[in-house]
Amino acid sequence: MVDKNALSISRRGFMVASAGTAATISIPAAVHADEVQEKPQATRISLTVNTQRRQLELDTRTSLLDALRENLHLTGTKKGCDQGQCGACTVLVNGRRINSCLSLAIMHDGDDVVTVEGLGTPDNMHPMQLAFVKHDSFQCGYCTPGQICSAVAVVAEIKAGVPSHVTGDLNAHPDITRAELRERMSGNICRCGAYPNIIDAIVDVAGARK
Repeated sequence: MVDKNALSISRRGFMVASAGTAATISIPAAVHADEVQEKPQATRISLTVNTQRRQLELDTRTSLLDALRENLHLTGTKKGCDQGQCGACTVLVNGRRINSCLSLAIMHDGDDVVTVEGLGTPDNMHPMQLAFVKHDSFQCGYCTPGQICSAVAVVAEIKAGVPSHVTGDLNAHPDITRAELRERMSGNICRCGAYPNIIDAIVDVAGARK
Protein backbone atom coordinates (compact mmCIF):
# COMPACT_ATOMS: atom_id res chain seq x y z
CA MET A 1 0.00 0.00 0.00
CA VAL A 2 1.36 3.44 -0.94
CA ASP A 3 2.13 5.81 1.94
CA LYS A 4 0.25 9.03 1.04
CA ASN A 5 2.36 11.14 3.43
CA ALA A 6 5.54 9.92 1.85
CA LEU A 7 4.12 10.64 -1.60
CA SER A 8 3.15 14.20 -0.53
CA ILE A 9 6.62 14.92 0.82
CA SER A 10 8.14 13.56 -2.34
CA ARG A 11 6.06 15.93 -4.46
CA ARG A 12 6.95 18.88 -2.25
CA GLY A 13 10.58 18.03 -2.46
CA PHE A 14 10.37 17.77 -6.21
CA MET A 15 8.85 21.25 -6.48
CA VAL A 16 11.51 22.81 -4.23
CA ALA A 17 14.28 21.12 -6.18
CA SER A 18 12.79 22.31 -9.49
CA ALA A 19 12.54 25.91 -8.27
CA GLY A 20 16.12 25.85 -7.08
CA THR A 21 17.32 24.52 -10.42
CA ALA A 22 15.42 27.20 -12.35
CA ALA A 23 16.89 29.95 -10.16
CA THR A 24 20.39 28.57 -10.66
CA ILE A 25 19.92 28.62 -14.41
CA SER A 26 18.27 32.04 -14.64
CA ILE A 27 20.75 34.03 -12.53
CA PRO A 28 23.72 33.51 -14.86
CA ALA A 29 21.48 34.33 -17.83
CA ALA A 30 20.47 37.64 -16.25
CA VAL A 31 24.06 38.49 -15.39
CA HIS A 32 25.12 37.63 -18.92
CA ALA A 33 22.39 39.89 -20.37
CA ASP A 34 23.70 42.81 -18.31
CA GLU A 35 27.24 42.13 -19.43
CA VAL A 36 26.41 42.12 -23.13
CA GLN A 37 24.11 45.19 -23.01
CA GLU A 38 25.52 47.78 -25.38
CA LYS A 39 26.64 51.09 -23.99
CA PRO A 40 25.04 54.23 -25.48
CA GLN A 41 26.96 55.46 -28.51
CA ALA A 42 27.94 59.11 -28.72
CA THR A 43 28.77 61.13 -31.79
CA ARG A 44 29.80 64.68 -32.60
CA ILE A 45 27.61 66.94 -34.70
CA SER A 46 27.75 70.55 -35.78
CA LEU A 47 24.64 72.74 -36.00
CA THR A 48 24.01 76.37 -36.74
CA VAL A 49 21.47 77.34 -34.09
CA ASN A 50 20.06 80.86 -34.18
CA THR A 51 23.02 81.97 -36.36
CA GLN A 52 25.63 80.50 -33.97
CA ARG A 53 27.71 77.46 -34.87
CA ARG A 54 27.41 74.86 -32.11
CA GLN A 55 29.42 71.67 -31.64
CA LEU A 56 27.71 68.90 -29.69
CA GLU A 57 28.61 65.42 -28.52
CA LEU A 58 25.40 63.49 -28.15
CA ASP A 59 23.98 60.05 -27.59
CA THR A 60 22.88 58.96 -31.05
CA ARG A 61 19.35 58.50 -29.69
CA THR A 62 18.99 62.15 -28.63
CA SER A 63 16.12 63.99 -30.28
CA LEU A 64 16.65 67.44 -31.72
CA LEU A 65 14.22 68.72 -29.08
CA ASP A 66 16.27 67.32 -26.21
CA ALA A 67 19.51 68.58 -27.76
CA LEU A 68 18.07 72.09 -27.90
CA ARG A 69 16.59 72.03 -24.41
CA GLU A 70 19.04 69.91 -22.44
CA ASN A 71 22.34 70.56 -24.19
CA LEU A 72 21.94 74.10 -25.51
CA HIS A 73 19.47 75.24 -22.81
CA LEU A 74 17.12 76.79 -25.37
CA THR A 75 13.98 76.05 -23.38
CA GLY A 76 11.67 78.22 -25.47
CA THR A 77 10.98 75.13 -27.57
CA LYS A 78 8.51 73.13 -25.50
CA LYS A 79 8.09 69.42 -24.95
CA GLY A 80 4.37 68.76 -25.11
CA CYS A 81 3.19 65.33 -26.20
CA ASP A 82 6.66 64.12 -27.31
CA GLN A 83 4.83 62.21 -30.05
CA GLY A 84 4.59 64.78 -32.84
CA GLN A 85 0.91 65.48 -32.26
CA CYS A 86 0.75 68.89 -30.54
CA GLY A 87 3.34 71.03 -32.36
CA ALA A 88 4.69 72.69 -29.19
CA CYS A 89 8.21 71.65 -30.21
CA THR A 90 8.08 73.17 -33.71
CA VAL A 91 11.33 74.73 -34.92
CA LEU A 92 12.60 75.82 -38.32
CA VAL A 93 15.27 73.66 -39.97
CA ASN A 94 16.73 75.07 -43.18
CA GLY A 95 13.65 77.28 -43.37
CA ARG A 96 11.11 74.48 -42.98
CA ARG A 97 9.08 73.73 -39.89
CA ILE A 98 9.47 70.36 -38.22
CA ASN A 99 8.44 68.66 -34.99
CA SER A 100 11.78 68.50 -33.21
CA CYS A 101 10.60 65.73 -30.88
CA LEU A 102 10.34 63.32 -33.82
CA SER A 103 13.73 64.07 -35.34
CA LEU A 104 17.09 62.78 -34.12
CA ALA A 105 19.71 65.48 -33.63
CA ILE A 106 22.29 63.50 -35.62
CA MET A 107 20.03 63.76 -38.67
CA HIS A 108 20.67 67.50 -38.74
CA ASP A 109 24.44 67.62 -38.74
CA GLY A 110 25.34 70.77 -40.69
CA ASP A 111 21.77 72.10 -40.75
CA ASP A 112 20.54 75.58 -39.86
CA VAL A 113 18.10 75.58 -36.95
CA VAL A 114 16.00 78.50 -35.73
CA THR A 115 14.08 78.37 -32.47
CA VAL A 116 11.71 80.96 -31.06
CA GLU A 117 14.68 82.58 -29.29
CA GLY A 118 16.30 83.14 -32.67
CA LEU A 119 13.31 84.93 -34.17
CA GLY A 120 13.48 87.94 -31.90
CA THR A 121 14.22 89.30 -28.45
CA PRO A 122 12.01 91.24 -26.00
CA ASP A 123 13.72 94.42 -27.20
CA ASN A 124 13.62 93.52 -30.89
CA MET A 125 10.68 91.23 -31.53
CA HIS A 126 9.91 89.46 -34.77
CA PRO A 127 6.80 90.83 -36.56
CA MET A 128 4.97 87.58 -35.81
CA GLN A 129 5.80 87.84 -32.13
CA LEU A 130 4.53 91.42 -32.12
CA ALA A 131 1.34 90.33 -33.90
CA PHE A 132 0.71 87.59 -31.34
CA VAL A 133 0.95 90.17 -28.57
CA LYS A 134 -1.20 92.67 -30.47
CA HIS A 135 -3.98 90.16 -31.14
CA ASP A 136 -3.77 88.43 -27.75
CA SER A 137 -3.03 85.17 -29.54
CA PHE A 138 -2.16 83.14 -26.46
CA GLN A 139 -3.40 82.41 -22.95
CA CYS A 140 -1.23 79.94 -20.99
CA GLY A 141 1.53 80.44 -23.58
CA TYR A 142 2.87 76.89 -23.54
CA CYS A 143 2.11 76.24 -27.21
CA THR A 144 3.02 79.77 -28.29
CA PRO A 145 6.68 79.20 -29.33
CA GLY A 146 5.63 76.37 -31.64
CA GLN A 147 2.65 78.36 -32.92
CA ILE A 148 4.88 81.33 -33.75
CA CYS A 149 7.50 79.20 -35.51
CA SER A 150 4.78 77.51 -37.56
CA ALA A 151 3.12 80.84 -38.34
CA VAL A 152 6.41 82.28 -39.60
CA ALA A 153 6.81 79.23 -41.83
CA VAL A 154 3.23 79.56 -43.11
CA VAL A 155 3.82 83.16 -44.20
CA ALA A 156 7.01 82.04 -45.96
CA GLU A 157 5.07 79.24 -47.67
CA ILE A 158 2.46 81.69 -48.91
CA LYS A 159 5.11 84.13 -50.10
CA ALA A 160 6.89 81.31 -51.96
CA GLY A 161 3.65 80.28 -53.65
CA VAL A 162 3.34 76.90 -51.99
CA PRO A 163 -0.01 75.58 -53.33
CA SER A 164 -3.01 75.84 -51.06
CA HIS A 165 -5.96 73.46 -50.92
CA VAL A 166 -8.62 76.17 -50.96
CA THR A 167 -8.87 79.38 -52.95
CA GLY A 168 -10.48 82.51 -51.62
CA ASP A 169 -9.70 85.97 -50.28
CA LEU A 170 -7.11 86.92 -47.68
CA ASN A 171 -5.93 90.54 -47.80
CA ALA A 172 -2.56 90.55 -49.58
CA HIS A 173 -2.85 86.90 -50.57
CA PRO A 174 -6.15 86.28 -52.38
CA ASP A 175 -5.20 82.68 -53.11
CA ILE A 176 -5.70 81.57 -49.53
CA THR A 177 -8.56 81.77 -47.03
CA ARG A 178 -8.76 81.77 -43.28
CA ALA A 179 -9.97 78.20 -43.55
CA GLU A 180 -6.79 77.32 -45.42
CA LEU A 181 -4.69 79.07 -42.79
CA ARG A 182 -6.39 76.99 -40.13
CA GLU A 183 -5.59 73.90 -42.17
CA ARG A 184 -1.95 74.91 -42.52
CA MET A 185 -1.73 75.52 -38.77
CA SER A 186 -3.64 72.37 -37.82
CA GLY A 187 -0.50 70.62 -36.61
CA ASN A 188 -0.24 73.10 -33.74
CA ILE A 189 -2.73 72.53 -30.93
CA CYS A 190 -3.80 75.34 -28.58
CA ARG A 191 -5.55 73.79 -25.62
CA CYS A 192 -6.69 77.24 -24.49
CA GLY A 193 -8.56 77.73 -27.78
CA ALA A 194 -6.96 80.96 -29.01
CA TYR A 195 -7.26 79.88 -32.65
CA PRO A 196 -9.18 82.94 -34.01
CA ASN A 197 -6.60 85.28 -32.49
CA ILE A 198 -3.74 83.21 -33.91
CA ILE A 199 -5.24 83.47 -37.39
CA ASP A 200 -5.71 87.22 -36.90
CA ALA A 201 -2.00 87.53 -36.10
CA ILE A 202 -0.99 85.59 -39.22
CA VAL A 203 -3.31 87.66 -41.41
CA ASP A 204 -1.80 90.82 -39.94
CA VAL A 205 1.77 89.76 -40.73
CA ALA A 206 0.95 88.32 -44.14
CA GLY A 207 -0.72 91.61 -45.09
CA ALA A 208 2.20 93.66 -43.76
CA ARG A 209 4.59 91.68 -45.88
CA LYS A 210 2.83 92.30 -49.20
